[in-house]
Amino acid sequence: MSELKGIIAPFTTPFKESGEINFDLVKPQVDWLLENGVHGLAAGGSTGEGHALERDEYKTLMEETSKAINNRVPLVAGIIANSTAEVIARGKSVKHLDVAALQITPPNYLFKPDDDAMVEHFREIHAACDIPILIYNVVPWCYLSPELLLRIMDEVKGVLGVKQSAGDMKLFANLVRQAKPENQIFSAVDAMLYSSYTLGAPGAIAAILTAAPGPSVRLWNAVIDKDWDTALDLHERLMPLWDAIGVDNMPSLCKYAQQLQGLDAGVARRPTSPATEEQKQIVHSALKNLDLI
Repeated sequence: MSELKGIIAPFTTPFKESGEINFDLVKPQVDWLLENGVHGLAAGGSTGEGHALERDEYKTLMEETSKAINNRVPLVAGIIANSTAEVIARGKSVKHLDVAALQITPPNYLFKPDDDAMVEHFREIHAACDIPILIYNVVPWCYLSPELLLRIMDEVKGVLGVKQSAGDMKLFANLVRQAKPENQIFSAVDAMLYSSYTLGAPGAIAAILTAAPGPSVRLWNAVIDKDWDTALDLHERLMPLWDAIGVDNMPSLCKYAQQLQGLDAGVARRPTSPATEEQKQIVHSALKNLDLI
């Protein structure tokens, strides 16, 4: 986890129209993201449609992504599953790849574990997998409070950080302020990455980084360099892109944004809706405003 910093782009999974993964498109996307300066990649998360992957597909995707990266940047392996056993099985399946961390989404179905059960969930996963864990705090009805996140990081030593999602900057600020120095609180608040960095986030793992990696890297660099005019300008021009893609069929729109920039990223897996013509026009306008097309 200590090697994770900056722009960790959440890799989109390239599906064919038939629904199969097009593994031939993995390396071109990895290379494109790295050419745009990203500092790491995350696969199998929300942007990567990890919820739609079978276990064998998941393992192969991680292997192909790791092979394409070829140790150039760290790889975060996302896991979206509803049982402790399934998370452990997927975590063990990528252990040979030396991933930097497992990005684990809390149970995403309707029923929510109580706090003690949630702590034990992450304790069992780390004990079985022995890989650093980044909690992906995103599920609306299973959203973990700053207090519970801090407890998990304190009691389960393998949980070293959080990918804090949703749009509540107060919760993000509280978590960053109360976390220990060794806890890494990454931002997934796409529209407010500028603010997240200034509050102390060591970086971001968010869909907009994959839709527009170049400007996202420049925003990070501007904050690091304290070039506030440049940072504010990029923030204001990135926000319309998030407005354009941050909807229910986000994977389709993220892939369309990549396509407009010359990258074939395939399509989203059904039943995710394809991009509508109206949505495409909005994405096109946002990318043009960023001078990407």
